[in-house]
Amino acid sequence: MAPAADREGYWGPTTSTLDWCEENYSVTWYIAEFWNTVSNLIMIIPPMFGTIQSVRDGLEKRYIASYLALTVVGMGSWCFHMTLKYEMQLLDELPMIYSCCIFVYCMFECFKIKNSVNYHLLFTLVLFSLIVTTVYLKVKEPIFHQVMYGMLVFTLVLRSIYIVTWVYPWLRGLGYTSLGIFLLGFLFWNIDNIFCDSLRNFRKKVPPIIGITTQFHAWWHILTGLGSYLHILFSLYTRTLYLRYRPKVKFLFGIWPVILFEPLRKH
Repeated sequence: MAPAADREGYWGPTTSTLDWCEENYSVTWYIAEFWNTVSNLIMIIPPMFGTIQSVRDGLEKRYIASYLALTVVGMGSWCFHMTLKYEMQLLDELPMIYSCCIFVYCMFECFKIKNSVNYHLLFTLVLFSLIVTTVYLKVKEPIFHQVMYGMLVFTLVLRSIYIVTWVYPWLRGLGYTSLGIFLLGFLFWNIDNIFCDSLRNFRKKVPPIIGITTQFHAWWHILTGLGSYLHILFSLYTRTLYLRYRPKVKFLFGIWPVILFEPLRKH
């Protein structure tokens, strides 16, 4: 976490319960943590296009909700790191829980008939979200949120491993790439927290262009944003395979992965 002595800017004193390692208002007076803010674009722009494409393709609403949820997380995180206000922190952290619940629902409903609704699972996840929200608003303890979020991610990991091990082994590449990128982001998140003082001292001694590369919380955003996006593709690929579509992962401009598919032709 960041040392206490940080300058103030446009948004006034920090009221959030967390203040990350990036130096506050060091780039512009209008954004508290500049790199931690703009790095959220990866969680905003690609999922927006994914949402539009999902609507055009007539996909099930759960996948439209997945893309939208990731976009909301990115927007909430943008607002949080831009202002370092407690209200904006909640706009970042609570949607992380809600989006993961949507991901869990999608992963456990991959092998059901089209447009089916599992009301028991839906009720359980909504209840879980309400309990986490209520407790977190009362205790205001970031570790509680992190543990709850970690439980959901761990559930997704176990389900993904089951699918690539026992159901669709040829999806290991996509599934493990998503997981590996996410875990790398988690490693950077820990480095940013544990070695903050050392990172700040290092940034004082090197040119700014090099210092930018050590903004590891921004890397956490980039890598977990990409990992989450790939997870949605993995979930959607699994689902469309089960529905006897022909999914294919393509790369826009040779860089960004998207999923395209067509219904299996009837003879």
